[in-house]
Amino acid sequence: MFLAHISEDRARQQSISDHLYQTARLAGDFAAAFKMKEWGYGFGLYHDIGKYSLKFQNRLQGGSMTDHATAGAQELFRLRNIAGYAAAYCISGHHSGLLDGGGRADVGGEATLMGRMSKRLEPYQDFHAEIEEPRFTAPSIRPMGKGGFSLSFLIRMLFSCLVDADYLDTESFMKDGQEERGCYDSIQVLHQRLRRYISKWLEKEDQDTVNGRRTMILKACLERGGLPRGLFSLTVPTGGGKTISSLAFALEHARKHQLDRVIYVIPYTSIIEQNAQVFQDILGEKNVLEHHSSVSYPDAEEAHRAALASENWDCPVVVTTNVQFFESLFGNSTSGCRKLHNIANSVLIFDEAQMLPVPYLKPCIRAIAELVRNYHSTAVLCTATQPALKPYFPEDMPITELCPDVKGQSAFFRRTVFERAGVLSEEALAGWIREKRQVLCILNSRKAVQRVYGRLEDAEGIFHLSTFMYPRHRKEILQRVRERLKEGLPCRLIATSLVEAGVDLDFPAVYREMAGIDSMIQAAGRCNREGKRRAEEGRTVLFALEKEESGTPRTLRLPIRTGEQVMEEYEDIGSTEAVEAYFTRLYYLKGEELDARDIIDRMERESRSWLFPFASVAREFIMIEENTQTILIDREEAAAHIAARIRRGEYSRELMREAGSYSVNVYGSDLKRMEAAGLLEPLDQEIYVLRRKELYTEEMGLLIEAERGDALFV
Repeated sequence: MFLAHISEDRARQQSISDHLYQTARLAGDFAAAFKMKEWGYGFGLYHDIGKYSLKFQNRLQGGSMTDHATAGAQELFRLRNIAGYAAAYCISGHHSGLLDGGGRADVGGEATLMGRMSKRLEPYQDFHAEIEEPRFTAPSIRPMGKGGFSLSFLIRMLFSCLVDADYLDTESFMKDGQEERGCYDSIQVLHQRLRRYISKWLEKEDQDTVNGRRTMILKACLERGGLPRGLFSLTVPTGGGKTISSLAFALEHARKHQLDRVIYVIPYTSIIEQNAQVFQDILGEKNVLEHHSSVSYPDAEEAHRAALASENWDCPVVVTTNVQFFESLFGNSTSGCRKLHNIANSVLIFDEAQMLPVPYLKPCIRAIAELVRNYHSTAVLCTATQPALKPYFPEDMPITELCPDVKGQSAFFRRTVFERAGVLSEEALAGWIREKRQVLCILNSRKAVQRVYGRLEDAEGIFHLSTFMYPRHRKEILQRVRERLKEGLPCRLIATSLVEAGVDLDFPAVYREMAGIDSMIQAAGRCNREGKRRAEEGRTVLFALEKEESGTPRTLRLPIRTGEQVMEEYEDIGSTEAVEAYFTRLYYLKGEELDARDIIDRMERESRSWLFPFASVAREFIMIEENTQTILIDREEAAAHIAARIRRGEYSRELMREAGSYSVNVYGSDLKRMEAAGLLEPLDQEIYVLRRKELYTEEMGLLIEAERGDALFV
C-alpha cells in the first residue's frame, strides 16, 4: 500500500488514495461556493501524486526529504489550458506558497512556476493504477478588464480550497478525528436572536427622536436585506446606530440568500473589540470570531476553538482588520490564503470604508468587485463619511444605498457646530483645554500628544491616549474616561486619531488639529454624541499647531491641504456634498498612488502568458509599511507570564497574539537607540521586553519622542 501519512505513534497509516480522494471531495465542496467544484476536486485529486515515488515512501520511514508537490502540477500543466496552469500554481505551491510564474527560460529548480515545471522528478507513475484522471469544465467566472486580474484571483481562491482541504484531511487523520471544529449556530438561529434583541426597537413609530430615527434606519436595513446580492453603501451619521443596522441587514440578507457567514472588515482594533463584544452579547460568544493581532482569550478551550477558526474563518461571524483581510487576499502563503475560500458566499461589511488604504485603493476595490461578481458575496461600504468610490468599481456594478434619506439623517443627527480657531501654540491650546471641564483634544502626532499632556499634568481628570500605550492599557483608560463623563466629573482627554472613528465617547467639546475632512467629521462625532445638548452648545474647534510644534506626519499633508480647499468652498464641511468633493479631489490628486505597486496592471499584463507574479505581489502588498518593532511591556502579571513563556522557547501564533495585547510598536530606528542604551531585552528576533520599567508610566505610556531625529528617554 502506498502511504500518504503515518500517525505520530506509528500505529495508524493513511493511504495516498484515501488522502487524495478525501482532499478532493473537500476541495470540491469548498469550490462549489463559486461554481468551480470540478476544478477544486481535480486539484485535490492530483495534489500529492508525487508521494507515489519510492523516495517519498522511504521518507516516511525516516529517509531523506524529496519533492512530492511538483508531480501533480507537472501532470496537469501538460493540459496547456487555463485549468492546467491554475492547477500547476495551486499544486506546486500547496506547501511552500504560490510562486511567481517566472519565464519560459527558467531552468529546473528555480523558485518559479516555470522552473518547477522543468524540474526532474523521482518516478511516481504508480498513481495511474489508483487515481482517476480529473476533468475540468469551462471556468464560471466573468472576467473584468483584460481578464488577467480575474484569473489570478480565481487561482488564489482555488489555492485556498486545496490548502484548507489538505490541512483538514491531514489533521483529521493525525488527530484520529478528535479535533472538534464547527459546532456553530446557523445563520437562521443567529437571525432569530437578533430579531429578539431588536424587537422592542421595531415597535417605535416616531421619527422625531434619536431612537426613532435609529429605528427608521434599522427597519430600512431589514427591509432591504431581501434585495439581490450585490454592492451596497450604508451612510449613517454618527449616533445613527450603524453597528446594529449593518448586522441586521447582513443577517437578513444572509438568511434570504443562503449565505454562509458575515465578515466585518474594520480599520482599528479598538473598533473591532467594541463591535465584537456587541455581536457576542447578541449572537453568543462562540459564533463570533475576533481575528487580529491584539486579541487573546482568557479561557484555554475558547482560545483553542478561536485558534482553529482563525486558520480558515470557519465561523458564522468574523470580525477582522483591513490589514488581515486584504493582505490575505493578495498574499501567497498557505497559512494566509487558507481562509480565502470562506470569503465567498458571504456578506462583507467594510466598516469605516473611508479608511481603505489609499496606496492600494484600486487593488482593494478590484478585489471587492471580484468577490461580488464572481464569488457570490455581497459587499457593504459602511461609514458616516462615504468616500467617492463609485468611479473605481465597474460601470455595470451600481452601489445601492441602504440608509433612507441620507441628507435628512445627516441634518437630524448633527450634534455639533464647527469653529475655526486658526493657528495655535501648544501653550495656548493647553490653556484652552484647562478652561474646559470636559473636553477631547485630538492631535496628529504622538509626540504632540505627549507634550500637550505634559503641560496639563496637574489638571484634574486629565488623560493621555496614544499607541505609545499597549492595547489593554488603552482599553482601561477609555473605560475610566467613559465613567467620568457619565458621572459629570472633570475629564480632559488628549489623544491621537485612534479615538475618532467608531469609539463611543460623548464630550461637550472637541478640539481637532487640522486633518482630512473625514477625520474632522469623525472627530466631531465624539462631540455631543448622544444629543443631550443643543447642536450649538456642542463645539468642534478646528485648529493648526504652529509649524515648529506640529510634527504632522507626511501622509497627512495632502489630506490637510485638500481639506482646507474644500472648507473654503463649502460652508458646511459635514454635508454629503463636501465629503464627496473632498474624496473626489483627494483621489484625483493621488492618481497613480492609488495603485502604488502597479498590482492591477502587472496582473492584467499576464492575461495571455498566465505567468503571474504571486510571490512578488505578496512581498510588496504591505498595508502597514512603517518599519516598526514590538516591545512587550511586562508590568502586568499576565504580560510577565507571556515573557517568561517566550524566554523558555515557546512560540505560537496564539502566544504572539496574547503578547500583542501588552505591546507597543516603535520605529526601527528608535528601537536601535533603545537597544544600544541597554533598555531592551531581546526575547527573539520579533519581540523585545522593556528592561527599565520606569520608562513606561500609567499616565503617558512609553516615554519616547519617536518622530524626532533623536529619541528622548525620560
